[in-house]
Amino acid sequence: MGPRISLTDWLSPSTTGPITATVALPGSKSLTNRYLVLAALATGTSRLRRPLRSRDTLLMAAALHSLGASVTDIPGGEPGCDDWLIAPASLTGSTSVDCGLAGTVMRFLPPVAALADGPVAFDGDARARNRPMAPLIDALRALGARISDDGRGTLPFTVEGSGRMPGGSVTLDASASSQFISALLMAGPRFEQGVTIRHDGKPIPSEPHIEMTVEVLRDCGAIVDDSQANIWRVEPSEIYPLDVEVEPDLSNAAAFLAAAVVAGGSVRVPGWPQHTTQAGDAIRNIFDAMGADVLLERSGLTVTGDRQIRGLDVDLHDAGELTPVIVAVAALADSPSRIRGIAHLRGHETDRLAALFTEVNALGGSVDMAEDGLRITPKPLQGGLFHTYGDHRMAMAGAVLGLRVPGLVVENVETTDKTLPEFAARWTHMVNGDDLAGA
Repeated sequence: MGPRISLTDWLSPSTTGPITATVALPGSKSLTNRYLVLAALATGTSRLRRPLRSRDTLLMAAALHSLGASVTDIPGGEPGCDDWLIAPASLTGSTSVDCGLAGTVMRFLPPVAALADGPVAFDGDARARNRPMAPLIDALRALGARISDDGRGTLPFTVEGSGRMPGGSVTLDASASSQFISALLMAGPRFEQGVTIRHDGKPIPSEPHIEMTVEVLRDCGAIVDDSQANIWRVEPSEIYPLDVEVEPDLSNAAAFLAAAVVAGGSVRVPGWPQHTTQAGDAIRNIFDAMGADVLLERSGLTVTGDRQIRGLDVDLHDAGELTPVIVAVAALADSPSRIRGIAHLRGHETDRLAALFTEVNALGGSVDMAEDGLRITPKPLQGGLFHTYGDHRMAMAGAVLGLRVPGLVVENVETTDKTLPEFAARWTHMVNGDDLAGA
């Protein structure tokens, strides 16, 4: 008897033949939400072209609207692809913010709320209450904010906005999330003294995301000094409006490119940037190391595979979001793999190390947990229910495995709406060879 399928579960398509497809993907969640925050703090109206519309970005837009910003749909350059016009926020308080499970919302907006003229209550999904927040809360208090959290250091909490933030210097441990640094940097230009941030702790995970924040701030005219390791300084200044096209989400693209590696064939993602601060760009070197042919051209990125997959030893400390998809590919390889530097993933949407250990092993695989990562020894897999724990990256990993494992059912596939709406439909079209170049 096969796995019991509920209305929210999805029988992932399998294939014995190669996949040939072009898959156009919507914009980066990380960039869209950074642009939204800075546009809400800017001196005039901004335009985001080809922004991502997903649960995380819609939560951010709704939160900024509650703080006084205006986010309006306007026709974009292509039919059915509206842009966003953002009028800056008046930063009114006496409101609430639904964070869902979005780390960018729960971490980027408390420093903004501290500038509002009244209390702003933050809460989210049940799992969001387990995600680390204490270092950011403590840092904001040190910079002059008043926050009521009953000593939890997690959601729910209320930022008692006073209409101003003194700012200044602060030291914190950002080893649980780079988003703590990014959050303070983005609001920093509006603090009276700006902000100087010193990290004191283990290495910061996903540092490319801080580089992304610094680059976006500079695009808005902010003065940022990141010349010293583990120290960032933002001068008090105006934030200029933006008119920018959002890059495709390269971490979401990883799953689709993985299809060519595990099923054979060729998958192309148009619009892949020649230069980017997105951590997902690391997938190019990873899939090359696993035996695929990887070609970056002006028109996009193409990955070609022949179903022969080499195991690898890789440190994903800076690109931990790629881990679930890489584990899925490694579980189908012809030699063992080790993934290091990802202990911080225990505090993401779910404990991703425990989730991958449990779900791949339940299919007959062999995944062992180490202190800072996972060891994967390929073994024959069989179908079954692949639990996602409300984590979009787990759902994508299940889809990758399903290409080679008939009967694999992905639980609650719609959790992918967090960063990629209609993932299951896009995936099925790709497997069927449909043209998604204009999707």
